[in-house]
Amino acid sequence: MDRSAVATALSALLKGVRYRAPSTSGRVMDLPGHYAGLVRIGRETLALTTDGVGSKLLLALEMDRWEEVGEDVVAVNVNDLSAVGARPAALLDYVACRAPESAIFAAIGRGLDRGLRKARCSLLGGETAVVPDLVQALDLSGAALGFFPGRRRPVTGRDIHPGDLVVGLPSSGFHANGYTLVRRLLETHGVGLAERITGERAPLGRLLLTPTRIYTAAVEAVVESGMAVGLAHISGGGVRNLVRLNPRVEFCLDSLPPPQGVFQWVSALSELPPSELYQTFNMGIGFVLVVRPRFETSVLDLLARTGEPRARIIGQIRKGQGVRLPHEGVRYTSY
Repeated sequence: MDRSAVATALSALLKGVRYRAPSTSGRVMDLPGHYAGLVRIGRETLALTTDGVGSKLLLALEMDRWEEVGEDVVAVNVNDLSAVGARPAALLDYVACRAPESAIFAAIGRGLDRGLRKARCSLLGGETAVVPDLVQALDLSGAALGFFPGRRRPVTGRDIHPGDLVVGLPSSGFHANGYTLVRRLLETHGVGLAERITGERAPLGRLLLTPTRIYTAAVEAVVESGMAVGLAHISGGGVRNLVRLNPRVEFCLDSLPPPQGVFQWVSALSELPPSELYQTFNMGIGFVLVVRPRFETSVLDLLARTGEPRARIIGQIRKGQGVRLPHEGVRYTSY
């Protein structure tokens, strides 16, 4: 994906949106480019986000497996809410299809249910659009609502400063990003979905459909403890996402885990340089927390107790700008 083209198009769209609602409709918090939009209504702050599963759906179509992408649509949205410290409350789903097929919808529903249970989030409703002239197969996306319980404040990253530590939580695979490239590699190299890659027991197709991890429980615990000063869902854009938290510091990721499993496979097959790999895929780290150095032991212990025993320190905050991977010779200066 040409990220500069996307940025240019998005800028053009936003320039066309000139209307600003009156304060009686809520006060919008200024967080341009963040994971979720925040609006203050009375004494409450609400977080809203929207995202879709993308071209991973074409893999689901080829394998006729839909539960995984149903779980994905929950995950990509609630993880974005977690990235501002919000507690997920509700989800709306949107399905666009050529024709509604009960078996596919039932499988998506089972996946949605698994994701909602993990996120402790309710499905309030949604929309099904039968649009054969627009959609070749099926498109699946959602929107989610979150809130800040008690006296909790949004975690925006503005308080990040040099010396802070970067904590990484492992991903379960590609999650819901990079599948256009993955599918092109499969076709170009004649790789079948039934093949197995080194060190993995499941066939490649099953590995590629592994659902996005849901980090809600672990992030909730850290946010509630007051230890987090920055949170990031490593989705489209890879580690470049960290720039969204604070553009006035450098995220030096000098202790990233080596690529394994599907990440090692895609690296070897694509022969892409690290600069491309780390901005296309999560490369094994699906969520990031930034904490003060005095909390290193406490946060790792807490994460282990809340289902993240493989959480690890992957870097630190330094003076400068952007994201740097010193062992890979990579630097990103913008998102």
